Amino acid sequence: MSNKLEEARQIINEVDAQMAELFVKRMRAAEMVYEHKKEFGLPILDATREQAVIEKNTALVEDDVLKGYYIDYIKNMMSVSRAYQYRLQNGLKVAYSGVEGAFAHIAAGRIFPESDRVSCPDFKAAYRAVEHGECDVAVLPIENSYAGEVGQTMDLIFSGNLHVNGIYELPIHQNLLGVPGATIEDVKKVISHPQALSQCHDYIKMRGLDAEEAGNTAVAAKSVADAGDKTLGAIASVETAEIYGLKVLEANINKSAENTTRFAVLSKVAANTPVLTNSVLMFTVKNEAGSLANAISIIGKYGYNMTALRSRPLKKHSWQYYFYIEIHGTTDTAEGNQMLEELSQICDQLKVAGTFASHVEI
Repeated sequence: MSNKLEEARQIINEVDAQMAELFVKRMRAAEMVYEHKKEFGLPILDATREQAVIEKNTALVEDDVLKGYYIDYIKNMMSVSRAYQYRLQNGLKVAYSGVEGAFAHIAAGRIFPESDRVSCPDFKAAYRAVEHGECDVAVLPIENSYAGEVGQTMDLIFSGNLHVNGIYELPIHQNLLGVPGATIEDVKKVISHPQALSQCHDYIKMRGLDAEEAGNTAVAAKSVADAGDKTLGAIASVETAEIYGLKVLEANINKSAENTTRFAVLSKVAANTPVLTNSVLMFTVKNEAGSLANAISIIGKYGYNMTALRSRPLKKHSWQYYFYIEIHGTTDTAEGNQMLEELSQICDQLKVAGTFASHVEI
């Protein structure tokens, strides 16, 4: 029985290797098809052609039971081919949480200028959009210099399978926005996200303004634009003002000039280029005295400088935590492999969550 299993696995491995080569060859042909459609202005979906391909190729499978599964297989392959052609046509599909004009929308546009940005209702939906192949990458906030870590994003990275392929820093400048024709003196109440209101607390207090919370800064701007009321103001970005037809009544009203949000780019495939100089490690340690100290000591022993250390509670285990660490350097070296091997001895869970370039401002 074991010999048959081994033989079957060897056959599967050989076939999978051949299919990988043929997959790349087929996708290169799909590129040529896209160039033809682009040149002649044809739509990517050609239902008649796809049905003809299904019928022609299904005839090559004699086993009636397998024939049904092959139809599903070829349909899925053509769906993948269409998705690739849409990517060639429209650029990357980038998932972000929020609405047009939100800081995540702005960050996604600066990181991927030619991309098709896809709005998602929350962080989890944006993450799942990439996992399910609906989008190519997700851009999610991971930390704010004023408010601290974004726990939801960190939890998704820890529990999920996407890779961090970049961390980008977006300086946050909050501005008082009003409808056309309004002046600073007209505004009596401001609307914005609670964090933005907090960042601008001193300004709001100094002006004696009432404050109202909104889901995010872009929603606040839209509500002010829709109301058309000169007494209402929004606190948001310059880009948001342009999107919703508002004007900047006063710029840079947040009390901290060092307000920056770091956004992580998440993808199914781990990037591997020389420009990525930092790594993200995530792990849990065994419930023993000194375990965390030992893990930190191992990282230092191999010459890695820690640039960030965070702890987050494990959702399924009360009073237990996982740790998020950023280090200067990558782990695809002999020293890195040795470090990971030693860490695995004292960590219950350990993953290299990704690599990124240090301090990239957008």
